[in-house]
Amino acid sequence: MGLRLDQSKEEPRVDSSKSRRSSRIRIQVPVFLRGSDVSGTDFIELTKTLNISATGACITSVHLLRPDQTIHLTIPAPSPASSSLIPSETPPIVAKVRRLDILGEIRLFGLEFLHPLE
Repeated sequence: MGLRLDQSKEEPRVDSSKSRRSSRIRIQVPVFLRGSDVSGTDFIELTKTLNISATGACITSVHLLRPDQTIHLTIPAPSPASSSLIPSETPPIVAKVRRLDILGEIRLFGLEFLHPLE
């Protein structure tokens, strides 16, 4: 059962495939998620994307994130010992939490990137 962040029952659900600014790619990419939970405690979590586009992503998290909360995602890279040319992680991708779906024990968060990926 999916829950929307706005919890409005009167609002019709928009067909998101027609309202998206960019198409999604269904791919699982490991990411470090940095933010603070609903109690204000800072955390870092290794999680993954379920899909991603130039303007956003869907991720899983064990933490409960707030609507419109700003979070940071970084993609881990191979260890520096394997190549001195590769950083240990990518520069942070800043995003806002736009949606929450709960499927059983799993929390899925829809994120909007503040700056589209190039």
